[in-house]
Amino acid sequence: MDAQLIAFTGVAAGMVALPGADFTVVVRNALASRTAGLATALGVAGGLLVHTALAVAGLAAVLVTMPVLFRTVQLLGGAYVLYLGISALYAIRRRPPQDSSGSPSGTREGEPERPAPRELGRALRQGFLTNALNPKAPVLFLSLLPQFVPHGQPPLPRTLLLAALVVVLALIWFPAVALLVDRLGRWLRRPRTARAIEGGSGVALTGLGLALVTGPLLR
Repeated sequence: MDAQLIAFTGVAAGMVALPGADFTVVVRNALASRTAGLATALGVAGGLLVHTALAVAGLAAVLVTMPVLFRTVQLLGGAYVLYLGISALYAIRRRPPQDSSGSPSGTREGEPERPAPRELGRALRQGFLTNALNPKAPVLFLSLLPQFVPHGQPPLPRTLLLAALVVVLALIWFPAVALLVDRLGRWLRRPRTARAIEGGSGVALTGLGLALVTGPLLR
């Protein structure tokens, strides 16, 4: 049994499950509907696929060694996360009025609205961009993957396997998060609870975005 592969699986699982902007976006969109949450989860996995492919191809090394390019990615990622946070805070003001039972007019308590195809596309795009524009990922994958390539083995097949494993873990974890949120949806979608989660995710995303935009170069 490959002890290094087992160790990498544990490290990668912890890395994927670590709460961040992508986790927050998945939870927020899963509150809208199960399909929106799953679409966001697939988008996050697609973003991870980009990072792992860049690391395997060695392009991440170029990004890390060019401060101007790296800072550009950092600013773009921060600006997008900041936009999502402000949008979440603004969405609280646009929530439909509640009826006498405390639920939004025209819907039953805990019942999500059916998302339109355009909204599913937006959820997929949000998940992808939130992860793909994460400036920490190139450094992380570039430093992590080589540590688990056994001495004497060809690096390309091994790094491809490790990269695929990261994407598979993401395809397990983030859809599971979306399904769990949907499972708890009757309680989570109550107007007061939904507003609290929407506000909390908005504050978290806004804080993350501001930290990336105004913070020092991540190296």
